[in-house]
Amino acid sequence: MNTALLAAPLPDSYGRLLTYLRVSVTDRCDMRCIYCMSEDMSFLPKAEILSLDELARLCASFIRHGVRRLRVTGGEPLVRRDVMGFFREMGGWLGRPDGQAGLDELTLTTNASRLAEFADGLRACGVRRVNVSLDSLDPGRFARITRRGNLARTLDGIRAAREAGLDIRINTVAMAGINADEFDTLIAWCGEIGADLCLIETMPMGETGEDRTDHYLPLSDVRRDLQQRWTLEPLSYRTGGPARYVRIAETGRRIGFITPMTHNFCESCNRVRLSCTGRLYTCLGHEGSTDLRAPLRAGADDMDMMDHVRAAILRKPRGHDFLIGRNADDPARVTRHMSVTGG
Repeated sequence: MNTALLAAPLPDSYGRLLTYLRVSVTDRCDMRCIYCMSEDMSFLPKAEILSLDELARLCASFIRHGVRRLRVTGGEPLVRRDVMGFFREMGGWLGRPDGQAGLDELTLTTNASRLAEFADGLRACGVRRVNVSLDSLDPGRFARITRRGNLARTLDGIRAAREAGLDIRINTVAMAGINADEFDTLIAWCGEIGADLCLIETMPMGETGEDRTDHYLPLSDVRRDLQQRWTLEPLSYRTGGPARYVRIAETGRRIGFITPMTHNFCESCNRVRLSCTGRLYTCLGHEGSTDLRAPLRAGADDMDMMDHVRAAILRKPRGHDFLIGRNADDPARVTRHMSVTGG
């Protein structure tokens, strides 16, 4: 077991402390969701991807400096070979005594296509909660959105996770003309299986071959519509991420709303993202990033690495400025795909 006293925390220039790291272990995915990547996506060569040992070393440095929540993302993280070894190592940071560096939570975002295979192992590593990307309960529509996913396989993964004792949150990207007629069905289904639901506004990141302007759906409108049929009760519940939750009285479950477009969540942002190539993104909605792979592979020690991290965090912007429909030559346009950043 690694033991470490808590080192100096990581504040940005606006006084926000970094306590939450999202780390992408791969850019690869076995689906091609229309809001995430293009259908003919080209993935990165292996030499550009950090090894799991390199990722674990960087994550450990963040944890020693105050990160308390670690979310593993992709791409689809469970397609990365030997990824369970990474989960085991990160799980070793859970349950530390007060005053020591350690994690309060180790979580995962997945499309659940391989969750049936790994659910028990994830539980054994200390994972207690997983977010599952699921945008439709209609098999045909699910296949069209994911371009190659199989709904039955995803549902099998969700069942296996529940049987393993993992809490489930369903993440659904709200898209006008695609799945806007399914929110009531998803709410009822989540009530039946004992899962929370989180609706997410589509974000303009990278070219996906789809017109996001046509599909953009403000969640402020969705919430007003849902209130006509469901009783939404205020909650102070937070998970450390950007979702704002209410309780649905009829099901007893929570529904969250992530609104990067209509009401950003930047004022309390405590997050950064580490890509599978070792780039540190301090804001999802900005292209700026810091290369940690080069100094890492050049032999920098942990203190030198954290100097790079501190400098990057001090450049963290006050907030993002996502805008649907930016022109291709707009310098503020985010060109990288969500799968590169790690959602």
